[in-house]
Amino acid sequence: MAAKPRQKSDAPDVSDRVIRIREGVSAAILEHRLLPGTKLGEDEIGEIYGASRTLVRTALQQLAHEGIVNIEKNRGAFVARPTPADAREVFEARRLIEPTIVDHAVDAVSPAWIERLQQHLTQEREAELRGDARASVRLSGEFHRLVAEMSGHSIYLGFLKELIARSSLIILLYRRHDTPACGTEHHAEIVTAIREGDREAARVQMLSHLNEIEAELFLKDPAADELRLADVLGA
Repeated sequence: MAAKPRQKSDAPDVSDRVIRIREGVSAAILEHRLLPGTKLGEDEIGEIYGASRTLVRTALQQLAHEGIVNIEKNRGAFVARPTPADAREVFEARRLIEPTIVDHAVDAVSPAWIERLQQHLTQEREAELRGDARASVRLSGEFHRLVAEMSGHSIYLGFLKELIARSSLIILLYRRHDTPACGTEHHAEIVTAIREGDREAARVQMLSHLNEIEAELFLKDPAADELRLADVLGA
């Protein structure tokens, strides 16, 4: 008796659909098309992607693990709304790991990698010139991820991906409207230092760049206003 043919597993398809949902929602958040606090309805997302609530829930849980989605009991999932304290912690973490990342990037420098970085800088400048704010935000984060990929340090890359995602939300919430989010000139200076094998300059440029991004944010604690108001009205 002939054996029955094995049924094809649908596991890869399930995994692909979860990835598609996760990447679609993540891109919309990082490009500032979905704003902090937006409710992410499982049914609506399921209809958009033709997926079950189980698959949508899995994708949202993965995004919650990355820190860009909050899942609240009995309320559902929402785009995260980082606080000023969260923002300070994110940039403190980035200052700790990104100088070391550029150290490794200098060690891994090659003509092929420099070409990739230069091509990316060109894309950033083009987005800036055409006033494409969404593309600029996405490309700015991708630059830092690309340098981390170049470094070859997979653990730091994993940490940085999460920090970049959180940074995008922080910039959206707290950036002063008259300042750029992440200037291409700074990125170009970092690439120059990496290309020249100047480890110290690369570290200094990266730290200066991160400090300037944070300095351009209006990180004001609401509690501070409440305290001052109470003092004034109680005087």
